[in-house]
Amino acid sequence: MNVAIIGASGYAGAELVKLLSCHPQINTLNLLVSEHSSSAHQRFSDLYPQMLGLCDFHLQPFSWQWLERHHQQLDAVFMATPHHYSQQWAHAFIELGICVFDLSGAFRLKQTADYRAYYDFDHQHPQLLEQAVYGLPEFADCELDNAELIALPGCYPTASLLSIKPLCQSGLLDNTQAVVINGISGASGAGRSPVLATSFNEVSLRAYNILSHRHQPEISQHAGNQDIEIVFNPHIAPFKRGLMTTTTVKLVSDATEELVDATFKQAYQQSVFVRLANQWPQIDNVALTPFADLHWQYEQQKRTLVVCCAIDNLLKGAASQAVQCFNMRFGYAMSTALIRGHYER
Repeated sequence: MNVAIIGASGYAGAELVKLLSCHPQINTLNLLVSEHSSSAHQRFSDLYPQMLGLCDFHLQPFSWQWLERHHQQLDAVFMATPHHYSQQWAHAFIELGICVFDLSGAFRLKQTADYRAYYDFDHQHPQLLEQAVYGLPEFADCELDNAELIALPGCYPTASLLSIKPLCQSGLLDNTQAVVINGISGASGAGRSPVLATSFNEVSLRAYNILSHRHQPEISQHAGNQDIEIVFNPHIAPFKRGLMTTTTVKLVSDATEELVDATFKQAYQQSVFVRLANQWPQIDNVALTPFADLHWQYEQQKRTLVVCCAIDNLLKGAASQAVQCFNMRFGYAMSTALIRGHYER
């Protein structure tokens, strides 16, 4: 297959390059950046020296002219781009019969009004919002088979939804009580562009965008129970990569520890990348891997369940999840280029 990555110079884009460079079914890998990017025409290995000799391709500037010249040789495109940029360009690829894997938030929400409220732009392609398939692989299943546009989940929603979707689907949540999710992410979640507030030397552990974070409506929309109120509290911390959510919920009166255990085991018994841990997860266990580690504890007398999920925000929260969906969409084994690709890096 012939594939392009737009936004290959960013953190998530670079992880895609590393993974897809190892993919045995990819024949041609085009590395692209925006037309006016300062990274245009540089070698990828100059930006990421650990890839010297492994990926020395030059970063090409993307434009209409580039697309006109190359679209007949493209099967899929990964868009690791700003939200408004993905919204602007995705339709062009789809109209040309090229499958789009979008890592931005441009197609995660179904209501056009939410994009002005949470993403600060007016969505110009509402028809694609209905068409987009939400790419949480553990729950997408056959929806990906013929999808033309896959909207990859955000990093916080990935960990949050892995924690609560099995409970929503099994009817174990008490609808009268709010689900409270506290998330904490490393500084790489803010992207590669230099911003003083997210510079490593400036970052302390702090909450931000409380009650207004753009991932809250995404979590609510895809949780599978519209009657549940979700309160999402994001935090940034002074470490490079990794993300953890701690979710507190009330369960129905007849829920038992055995039932909770069976619910999570049934949800993830076929999953390659969700690991049900026997202890509280930590960032070091998942950083630089495509895995999500889950652990929970239930206080039956109070009906209080606490679920903790740890992921690498750039991999399971972005790039490796995109490759999971790519593998599922085109009929490859889900772990292709992920397990092997990680350990050979």
